[in-house]
Amino acid sequence: MSGRALLMWDEAVTGYDFGPQHPMDPVRLALTMGLVRAFGLDRAVDVVAAKPAGESTLRLVHREDYVAAVRAASVDPRHADQAYGLGTVDDPAFEGMHEVSALIAGQSVAAAEAVWRGEAEHAVNFAGGLHHAMPGGAAGFCIYNDASLAIARLLELGVERVAYVDVDVHHGDGVQAAFWEDPRVLTVSLHEHPRTLFPQTGWPEETGASGPGEGGAVNVALPAGTGDAGWLRAFHAVVPELLADFRPQVLVTQHGADTHFDDPLAHLAVSLDAQRAVQEACHELAHAYADGRWVALGGGGYAVVDVVPRSWTHLVGIAAHAPVAPETVIPSSWRDEVYARTRQLGPGRMTDGRWPVGFREWSEGYDPADRLDQAVLATRRAAFPLRGLLA
Repeated sequence: MSGRALLMWDEAVTGYDFGPQHPMDPVRLALTMGLVRAFGLDRAVDVVAAKPAGESTLRLVHREDYVAAVRAASVDPRHADQAYGLGTVDDPAFEGMHEVSALIAGQSVAAAEAVWRGEAEHAVNFAGGLHHAMPGGAAGFCIYNDASLAIARLLELGVERVAYVDVDVHHGDGVQAAFWEDPRVLTVSLHEHPRTLFPQTGWPEETGASGPGEGGAVNVALPAGTGDAGWLRAFHAVVPELLADFRPQVLVTQHGADTHFDDPLAHLAVSLDAQRAVQEACHELAHAYADGRWVALGGGGYAVVDVVPRSWTHLVGIAAHAPVAPETVIPSSWRDEVYARTRQLGPGRMTDGRWPVGFREWSEGYDPADRLDQAVLATRRAAFPLRGLLA
C-alpha cells in the first residue's frame, strides 16, 4: 500500500452555494484550501480532482425519482419539488445543484476507491460529509449523501466491513438510515442530544434493524454544553472498543467542525484543539484496526473563518503524516486572503490555547450522577451487549 495521502479537491466544489443568507457559506471550502496551501500541505499530499458521481453511482444509495427531482430543480430552481426536500429554507434550489452535488459525491467515492485499491493510505475530502441526505430526499443542507455513497461503493467493490464514525454536532442520520439493515457497516455517531438539536434523531436506543442489522448503529447523545474533556471522554469510552471488536477493513470518518464553542447553529463547547485530538485518534484507530485505510470527510461547520479552515487543515496535515503543531502561527498571506474574501480578521494561530487537551478515561470509573457519564452509559447499555461487548 502507498503511504501517500490524497486530498480530493476541485475548485468547482465551491459552487455548492445555497445563497448569501445561508449559513453554509462555500467560502469555508476556499479558505480551507487556501490555508492548506499556505502551510505547503498541498505538497505533502497528492491533490486529485475526481469526476462527478454518475447516475449508477448515485443510485447505489439514492432513489431514481429523487435524482430526477434534483436534476429538474437544478435546471429550473423555481419549480423545485418540496416533497423531496428541495426548494426549502434549509435546502434552497439553485442552478447547477445536481452537477456540483454529484461532483462532491464523486470526490468521496474516488477517495474510497483509491484507499481500498491501495493507491493511497489515507484520503481526505473536506467538501464532503453531507450526512443528512436520505435515499429519497434532501435534508439539513445536504443534497447527495457522499459518505453513504462512498461506503456503498466500497461494499460494491467487495469490502466486507466498513466502520463509519461521525463526530459532527448533528446526528449522522442519513448514513445510519442507508445501512440500517446492513451488518457489513457499523455506524457510530457522537452528537448533541436530539432533544436540543436537529435532526431530533440519534437516541441511544437506535441500534439498527432487528435481525442481521441489530447492533450496527451506535449513538452517543451528548448533553448541550459538553466541552473538551467530556467530548473526548465519550469518544474514547465508545469508539476504540467498537472498532477493536468490528475490525473494519476501511474506516470512514466525518469531521463536522460545528461542535466548536463558536459555532452559531449548535450548543456544544468543544475547542479546535479537542477536534484535532479526535482527528489524531481516528488516524491512530485506522492504523490499529483498518490496516491504515482511512477516508476522512468534512461536514458541518458554520464559523466559516475562525474555525472550519483551521480544523480541516489540521485534518489534512494529520492524514498527510505532516501534522501542523497547534501553536503554529498562521501565515500572514492567508490572513490577507481572509480579509480580501470576507472583510474579517482571521485567527493568528492554529490553536484555541487548550493543547494538550486532558480527559479522564472511562476505565478509571464513572459517576452515575454526571450527565455526560449518563449519556455514555446509555449508549453502552443499549448497543454494546448487541455486539457481545460488556456495557
